[in-house]
Amino acid sequence: MNTIRTVAILAALGTLSACAVPADKGRDRGIDSKDLSQLQAGIWIDPNGCDHWIIDDGLEGYMDVRRDRYGKPVCSGAGAPNTVVGPFKSGSSFPDPR
Repeated sequence: MNTIRTVAILAALGTLSACAVPADKGRDRGIDSKDLSQLQAGIWIDPNGCDHWIIDDGLEGYMDVRRDRYGKPVCSGAGAPNTVVGPFKSGSSFPDPR
């Protein structure tokens, strides 16, 4: 009976730890940390032809769905599916690891 109670308590604690407040996602916290507004975004076109904002600062990458003002995905046709357009590595002080 004690084992079942312990497992239940651990499960409850694990569930509560998942409710932690996430860190500010608008700030780069890496070695060359800076506000993401200082980096240039490009657009990755997914297999369905819809756009995703993409930034690569050399060590970390950031991506988010590009949406219109109503929250719907933007599928602009800026490039072929599975390609990236734009200066998504601009502003980076680190080269890509090889």
